[in-house]
Amino acid sequence: MNPLQLWQRYQDWLYYNPQLDIYVDVSRMRFDEDFYQRMLPKFASAFDSVALLEQGAIANPDEKRMVGHYWLRNPDIAPNPQIRQQIKDCIQKVKDFAKKVHNGEITTPQGRKFTDILSIGIGGSALGPQFVSQALADINPPLKIHFLDNTDPAGFDRTLNLLRERLNTTLVLVISKSGTTPETRNGMLETKLVYESMGLEFPRYAVAITMMEDSSQLYQTAKAERWLDCFPMFDWVGGRTSEMSAVGLLPAALEGIDIDAMLAGAKDMDIATRERDVKNNPAALLALSWYYAGNGKGEKDMVIIPYKDSLILLSRYLQQLIMESLGKEKDLDGNIVHQGIAVYGNKGSTDQHAYVQQLREGIPNFFVTFIEVLKDREGKSPELEKYITSGDYLSGFLQGTRQALYDNGRDSITITIPDVTPYTVGALIALYERAVSIYAYLININAYHQPGVEAGKKAASSILAMQKQILELLASSNQSFTIDEIAEKIGKPEEKEAIYKILRHLAANNRGIFLEGDKRRPSSLKISYNR
Repeated sequence: MNPLQLWQRYQDWLYYNPQLDIYVDVSRMRFDEDFYQRMLPKFASAFDSVALLEQGAIANPDEKRMVGHYWLRNPDIAPNPQIRQQIKDCIQKVKDFAKKVHNGEITTPQGRKFTDILSIGIGGSALGPQFVSQALADINPPLKIHFLDNTDPAGFDRTLNLLRERLNTTLVLVISKSGTTPETRNGMLETKLVYESMGLEFPRYAVAITMMEDSSQLYQTAKAERWLDCFPMFDWVGGRTSEMSAVGLLPAALEGIDIDAMLAGAKDMDIATRERDVKNNPAALLALSWYYAGNGKGEKDMVIIPYKDSLILLSRYLQQLIMESLGKEKDLDGNIVHQGIAVYGNKGSTDQHAYVQQLREGIPNFFVTFIEVLKDREGKSPELEKYITSGDYLSGFLQGTRQALYDNGRDSITITIPDVTPYTVGALIALYERAVSIYAYLININAYHQPGVEAGKKAASSILAMQKQILELLASSNQSFTIDEIAEKIGKPEEKEAIYKILRHLAANNRGIFLEGDKRRPSSLKISYNR
């Protein structure tokens, strides 16, 4: 297309919402009118399905659960009075708790104000709060947040050592729906040991965010040990859509972030994305573009490039939301389809000095989403050369990269927000949550169950169970064994590689395991044990 034709297409495919003050531009996706018309019946069906979802239809077939993250920012649309009241009570409790921490009504056992937060979670219980904190927390927040979001011992040591001088004024949030998630449980137990080693009563510093019923081990622990407080996780909210629940609202409120504005932005975006006219629905425009780019099969990766330092974690947050929701082996009819969209990204203009070279000239297996922020900074920027500021350069790099990619046949979407605020961040989260729902129904998959995640957990559990068998065998004998002998004695002759890797890890960590022989030939090793 020539520049005038592109200008016309830009106007034809530019969405703007005056309430949200957000633009979505899909003009640089090369679909034509015929493709758009052919997609309309699919969208009609998808809109119907999303409407049923909001009304409380069972969407998680494995656990027979509803999916209600939309209700979190608008309790009035929840399917029954009990859920409506639970949501309202939770939001008020979050606000009251944060206020009491800030004004010193809730303090450490020594009567000191809390200065820091240690948030212990995994997946959606960490990625959402991390993204929001990076995007919105003040340079000097009322409480500074830190995260344990893995079961990496070195990671535990680094964070806990960083906090050691302030551990006696650090509030610990433990976030787990069931309390059995290994990464979160391990982080909690190691943190508790450090508190106890310093003579601190861990329960007097601890807050649980969990299912508030006896099926949750975390709830049982918090109740038995009389932790500071407990906040609810609802069974109808999945981790990757939990940022507007206590999971995300409590840490945000403690950091001084305006959670009412976040909820308002999400609610207003939900209203905008219920529109059944595809051209006037920003989430539908994203889903249309994703379908076109990947031929409805995820054949191209999604590259997220926000041109703002504070949004650097957006791509990590969207990785889980999109890939865990859309990465499915089977469709709703039980057919093998292997769906999904891979997501990656960092930030502009850093990416222009990294992988944009490949994006422009390498394999065209992607489409880009640029996130543009119109406001450069608080206050006026200095001119670094006549009429040009640093923010002008950033804007110029975005426009130039978008054009350079398009000129070489690479498609892109641009989302433009006025500023990074609680309201716009809430709106962005809601925009992508809805786009995922719509796209999932377009390709006939269930976005709200994740059997692959459970399969990984089960496999990990079997490895740990095997480790216990190995150590029990070695501890009960004074002799050395080969890998083959260990495999036979524990009844796992097909698991020799796994047995070797378990033993190698134990040996590297001074766990009493010694490997003698040629390490290039694991089957020749002699394994001995000395506690």
